[in-house]
Amino acid sequence: MRAIRTVIDHIADTDATVLVRGESGVGKDVVARAIHTASTRRHGPFVRVNCAAIPSGLLESELFGHEKGAFTGAVQRKLGRFEHAHQGTIYLDEIGDLSLELQAKLLHVLQDFRFSRVGGHAVLRVDARVIAATNRDLERALARLEFREDLYYRLNVVELRIPPLRERREEIPGLACWFLDRFNAQYGRQKRLGPGTLALLGEYAWPGNVRELENVLRRMVVLADGEREFADMVARGRRPDAPPARSAAAPEGLREIGRRAAREAERIALADVLERVSGNRLAASRILRVSYKTMLNKIAAYGLTRGSAGTSLDAK
Repeated sequence: MRAIRTVIDHIADTDATVLVRGESGVGKDVVARAIHTASTRRHGPFVRVNCAAIPSGLLESELFGHEKGAFTGAVQRKLGRFEHAHQGTIYLDEIGDLSLELQAKLLHVLQDFRFSRVGGHAVLRVDARVIAATNRDLERALARLEFREDLYYRLNVVELRIPPLRERREEIPGLACWFLDRFNAQYGRQKRLGPGTLALLGEYAWPGNVRELENVLRRMVVLADGEREFADMVARGRRPDAPPARSAAAPEGLREIGRRAAREAERIALADVLERVSGNRLAASRILRVSYKTMLNKIAAYGLTRGSAGTSLDAK
């Protein structure tokens, strides 16, 4: 990661397009924000777009905006994410999931940063740096004709590959202590980890990478037996964040299935709203018509403290 930091320092003050690659949970969002923060655009906006989370039929409007009356439901003009990123950085997360049609439109925009809103004719120009990220094997996608070769080379000016956590185990103790201090402060606890837990953290494979480590440390802080739960799960060969195995002799009842489905639907809806309001918890509570205290409890219960967009949640 020091080598990656060095590259960031070298490219930050340029406008070179960056492609950040790595498994889910390795910290691609953190790297993208570090590039923006170290750049001359640091005082400009940092606009994140999750290309996999927005339906393809809406993504063009989300990226480039639309004019009033452009389609059913377009009751007023809407600025796109590229316009919002003017004089800043636009971060295209999960770029590998972009449809071929939108890949072609994005390529056209990246050539000169000129475009028109959906349903509009005026040509707009923006000044924005592009950072893209993906956990997909883009070379395989190229071979399968699922990703445009010209867009691949347009995006891949500077490539940063973030290694999985299992390949940088020396960072685990430091990360664990950082998360521990953060969650102790957040929840008003004074949790300390035993030497056995620290050793186990260093031995575990972490298929979910830093995000999984973060969630595990959160549970260790909020649950009295969090350390034992982690040890038991690892001993049984299960990921700490995986759903519990169910015995064939005791199948899950319909009521529990319904409750689990409802909880998952609520989590997805909450994450989606937080994404739309850029992590603003007060605005999210108003949209979902729940009290602010209820909103805070649900954010903590679903592990959404950093928000679905990866941006810090606030109470504005």
